[in-house]
Amino acid sequence: MGRFIYDTTSNSVDIDDRTLAHLRIVVMNKLRRSESFMFDVEVGDGSGRRSYWMAPSVPIQFHFYGSRTPQINRAWVEDLMLAASGPNGLSLTPEPADDPTPTTG
Repeated sequence: MGRFIYDTTSNSVDIDDRTLAHLRIVVMNKLRRSESFMFDVEVGDGSGRRSYWMAPSVPIQFHFYGSRTPQINRAWVEDLMLAASGPNGLSLTPEPADDPTPTTG
């Protein structure tokens, strides 16, 4: 279990390391292009959902608790990138079937 930290440590959400690795790639690519977007995530404690405005000016962190870098599923990254570019913004979706050409983080 990892942690997505937005702006301050008091504003964070726990996310599975594998999912967090894919999220990191999407966020990194969007912000590198100076593309802001909305990120909507379910809070792990069952208290609802949070929406974050992702912009290059806001400090964010990805804290991984595991020591191994997960294999990256390109199909999942592409799905998440499409969602981040859409009108509703990025929401975490289930991982699609294994990509025949996975890459290492």
